[in-house]
Amino acid sequence: MKKLFIAALLVVGITSFAQERRATTERAKMEQMTPEQRNQLHLKKMTLELDLNASQQKEMSKVIAEQSNKREAKMVERKATKNSAKKQLTADERFAQKNQMLDEQIVMKERMKKILSADQYKKWEDMKGKRHHGMKKRMMHHKDGKPAKMVDKK
Repeated sequence: MKKLFIAALLVVGITSFAQERRATTERAKMEQMTPEQRNQLHLKKMTLELDLNASQQKEMSKVIAEQSNKREAKMVERKATKNSAKKQLTADERFAQKNQMLDEQIVMKERMKKILSADQYKKWEDMKGKRHHGMKKRMMHHKDGKPAKMVDKK
């Protein structure tokens, strides 16, 4: 009787654990939305966090739409290369990609300086830093399979 009870308990525990993993994540929910809906939510979140005025909201909506389009295009390109033969990038190709990404970041910073006030720009930089730190922490967690030990560089 004890063995039967333990086996039943084990089965119930395993099935409940497996069902938890199937729960939709925030990212999956965001992917179900249209790009316009995602852009609108992003704009509203930035408006709340940075206290944007109407003209800043118009400018930011353009910037967010451009970023979204670029991101979608890169995702399609990545999926296409992923499905084809997996080739390793040469050092020159990696350098070109990294260089292009950094150029885009520089342009983005300049655009944000033009749109935002000095105080808003500082808040935006802080938000970006926190997001980057969180992303780095998650990447380290998935890479090792263990929680990452992050050290702040302040």
